[in-house]
Amino acid sequence: MRIAVDGMGGDNAPEAIVAGAILAAREYDLKIILVGDQNLLHTELEKHKKIPKGISVHHAGSFVRMDESAAIAIRKKKDASISICADLVKEGQADAIVTAGHTGAAVVTTTLKLRLLEGVERPGIGILFPTLVTPTFLIDVGANIDTKPAHLYQYAVMGDVYFRYIRRKNRPSVGILNIGEEETKGTDYIKEAHQLLNKSHLHFIGNVEGRDIFNGRVDIVICDGFVGNVVLKVSESIADVIGKLLKAEIKKNLVSMLGAMLAKPAFDALKKEVDYSEYGGAPLLGINGTCIISHGSSNARAIKNAVRVASEFVKYEINQHIIEAFKKTKE
Repeated sequence: MRIAVDGMGGDNAPEAIVAGAILAAREYDLKIILVGDQNLLHTELEKHKKIPKGISVHHAGSFVRMDESAAIAIRKKKDASISICADLVKEGQADAIVTAGHTGAAVVTTTLKLRLLEGVERPGIGILFPTLVTPTFLIDVGANIDTKPAHLYQYAVMGDVYFRYIRRKNRPSVGILNIGEEETKGTDYIKEAHQLLNKSHLHFIGNVEGRDIFNGRVDIVICDGFVGNVVLKVSESIADVIGKLLKAEIKKNLVSMLGAMLAKPAFDALKKEVDYSEYGGAPLLGINGTCIISHGSSNARAIKNAVRVASEFVKYEINQHIIEAFKKTKE
């Protein structure tokens, strides 16, 4: 299996990207193509000892900066690293893409070059949130902010497939993120999506609220990309603030510090449970290919796990199962 990794995408590129690719190549039986400025990538590779044979470099003349317009940048920068990654998949030279770069650029490029799966009108980014029980899959968290009822229904179908084959749970529950559980709550398009899902074969449990994302009540939560992205960023911020407040309180006196030392194993376990780097990246569902979008500040471990997620997506043939799921809805 061959994974094209955007070597220039992310706040910590290319250092963290190269380091993560090396970790992935050592741990998994995969071929990794680092895409980006070949001089910079080779320089980073030379900092490591015993480079795995499965790693290669493919040159890209430019990359999309975080402050650039995705549509304009992709149109002007034909040799951007994310664009070259998409070309490699389109030409059959790679099986999947991993990027920690500009999310919009990844969505635009893969949609234009790889196209969408049959039955899908808009792609959606899905991400796993830690809960008190099993992770909740939230889709969409930023790919599409101009959402229609049919798009929410399609997110539910794709989320159901992803959860069944990746999380290995038959008939996962699906809910629409809303301001209340009552069917009368929400906007008109939310109410219409509710009706579509009520008539579907999915295990639809109705409206869910923000708190349900973290309490384990529902497996899959669907929403538009605007709301989903706000949920994602607020959640990240809260986790960061709580961590810093806890550290500040612990340092206030010796008793707290001693208690923290005794509780260190529990703190370490909790940190691992909520650490985004452990989940690797978010799949862009709906495109005719595989693209895993990692956090912009991804470290080497996050990139390694994103490569793992990409390989699982390909291994379990998620796209083929999505196509089959939509065919069944038409029968």
